[in-house]
Amino acid sequence: MPPAAPAAPEPTVPPEAPAPAPVVKDRRVLRAVLRWTAAVAVFATVAAGSAYAVVDRERTDVPGLATLDDGRWTYPKLSRPALPAGAPLPFAPSNHGEIHYADLEKLLLPAPAGAAADPSLRGERSRVGVERYLKEYVADDRELLREHLRESRVREVVARGWRMPDGTTTRIFLLRFHTSAVAGDYFDTELGGGPDTLLQPVGVEEMSSYDEDYDKSADVTSTERYVYDEPAPRGPVHVRHAYITAGDTIALVVLSRKGEVPAVPFHQTVVLQNQLLG
Repeated sequence: MPPAAPAAPEPTVPPEAPAPAPVVKDRRVLRAVLRWTAAVAVFATVAAGSAYAVVDRERTDVPGLATLDDGRWTYPKLSRPALPAGAPLPFAPSNHGEIHYADLEKLLLPAPAGAAADPSLRGERSRVGVERYLKEYVADDRELLREHLRESRVREVVARGWRMPDGTTTRIFLLRFHTSAVAGDYFDTELGGGPDTLLQPVGVEEMSSYDEDYDKSADVTSTERYVYDEPAPRGPVHVRHAYITAGDTIALVVLSRKGEVPAVPFHQTVVLQNQLLG
């Protein structure tokens, strides 16, 4: 009689892996913690790969440039500006200060077709003084901003503006600081980022609130944007504005118009300026 086959060993069940520890995001404390939490929930950066999409994708694939029959403006073809030899990209691992080494003027969104340039923003190589930037805010808000910019020694400010045939005016300011940490401190301390911004741009009657219609899928990795609309009832001038934080650089985008600023070109302008800084 053949010997009995040895019994199969009991299957071993590996011990259950411990649940991964929650990832805690290190964010600076804003003046209003609850408003910052709301800002993170609404405007958290989405998947990588959208940076430089403005130059790497077909025009019909670029957010804000799908068609031209719904109010979008016709912008010239955009491209990344050249970097000095050996300089890293702003969000390269070796660039610890997240510094934009490209000429800051080349990072400004160009005016669309049909635009008339704003003569008050025609500085040499688009450079403007801090005082011109501060004029975008009501007088009561300017002194604290001025003091902080003086203490942080903002490196440079560039700006571009234009007026469209329908009366919509656009102004874009880029502020470059010495590092992303210095830029972040200015933004957190003075500009905020909560659902209702108390910092009041010129032309806003009370305060602006988050623009809930902004397309979050157009977000660019390593940057953040805070998009605001002046809710009704409002005065004769309607103001939409946005902040973009991108390493050592902060952008302010403002569109204003008597009556109502159309949402489509405003969102389009924010998306494209964000991509240039990504």
